[in-house]
Amino acid sequence: MKLLYADDEAHLQQLMSLELPRFGHEVTVCPDGLTAVAALERNSYDCLIVDLDMPGMSGIQVIAKAKELDPAVEAVVLTGKSTMDSAIAAVKLGAFDYMSKPFKMADLGAMLQRVAERREWLNKYRALKMRLERVEGKTQLIGDSVPMQRVRSMVKRVAPTESTVLILGETGTGKELVARSIHEQSLRAEKPFVAVNCGALPENLIESELFGHRKGAFTGADEHRQGLFEVADGGTLFLDEIGELPKSMQAKLLRVLECGEVRRVGDNSPFVVDVRVLCATHRNLEQMVIDGEFRQDLLFRINTFEVSLPALRERSSDVPALVKYLLARMRPTAKPDDALVVPEAMRVLEQYAWPGNVRELANVIEHAAILCETGPIELEHLPSRFNKPGIAGSAGSSTAAASPGGGSAIKGPHFKLAASTLRELEMQAIHEALERHKGNKPKAAEELGISLKTLYNKLNQAGGLEQAG
Repeated sequence: MKLLYADDEAHLQQLMSLELPRFGHEVTVCPDGLTAVAALERNSYDCLIVDLDMPGMSGIQVIAKAKELDPAVEAVVLTGKSTMDSAIAAVKLGAFDYMSKPFKMADLGAMLQRVAERREWLNKYRALKMRLERVEGKTQLIGDSVPMQRVRSMVKRVAPTESTVLILGETGTGKELVARSIHEQSLRAEKPFVAVNCGALPENLIESELFGHRKGAFTGADEHRQGLFEVADGGTLFLDEIGELPKSMQAKLLRVLECGEVRRVGDNSPFVVDVRVLCATHRNLEQMVIDGEFRQDLLFRINTFEVSLPALRERSSDVPALVKYLLARMRPTAKPDDALVVPEAMRVLEQYAWPGNVRELANVIEHAAILCETGPIELEHLPSRFNKPGIAGSAGSSTAAASPGGGSAIKGPHFKLAASTLRELEMQAIHEALERHKGNKPKAAEELGISLKTLYNKLNQAGGLEQAG
């Protein structure tokens, strides 16, 4: 790497000018902070090694100026005054690590090796991100309905801040897309975005996954491992389905959010991370607090700013735009003016209740695109449930309308009232999917575009688990 070393001690200047090249690095040595800043304005460097206490300009000021000139530059702080306050100040400015004088050159060499590995990892990450953006483009929140305009406005407002955000919405509404959009519009956009589904982590490994572990910390810990907080350092960590986090882990997460310190499993000393945390859930966290399943103080901590995603049935006017977007990704060679869906099929898609939301819509469009291959999607290409009477969105039905009692009524010339509430509509679709698959819940969940866990939750909530299987 190309290094800049700044220290007012003459013997260390001479030592570094001799020793750092032996590690394979090119080094520029400066006797004070002002000289270091002048060098930074003339040249670019991969890493700075700076003393905190120098005449004219402190090491903290040098790092701040370096980050202003090049946010990607790394910094290692050296000081004879080992205080936690100075360490925290350096880390908050983006310093990679902190060493107290006196130190061993071998230790400094090892630290610089870690800096080089981090830079290599970040370069690979940026290259991969650029490739993905060329293929997929930037994250888009599709739809011009009033609810989606409100969501985009809230994302635009909260993205540049450092606030934690709680994203609420049913399964399949696109909570991770909102989290990615917040990250991409934030000041951390060039840093990692790490997403983890808390409900998918084995309970005995959650702490290790989030915070990392030391070798030998537990049976099977054969090597040191970084946790996801450390992987996301400088960027954004998205904790999806945070309502599934065990109570024991909620206290540890709260500690990290409050002080920014992470302690690996099996390690005695914490270290500081700079991570913005975004959370999401389809569950009612306030009710979980009342039931004793979720910590109230953690809810207050993660709910600094709340974004609620509408269900797809609440923004049916966005269905055509979503269908167009999904088909464009599946058929990249199609011309913009090609007929993608016949009007009758589109009308059915707009009138369907979508218990699985956008995820279910994506599965339906993929199913239809496979069947029709190249031509426009017709009614016969949609899954069989769209052609059965009594299902929201069946041929000949009209849009579901809110009844005076707050429920949902389905009106149309070909069938009578099918359900009185949206919940009943949802359960009707679930039970018919189970009937079609002879009680096979994984296949029913796949058809509906929801997870198996969500299917069980909905059956439990409706008290219909025994009757359904």
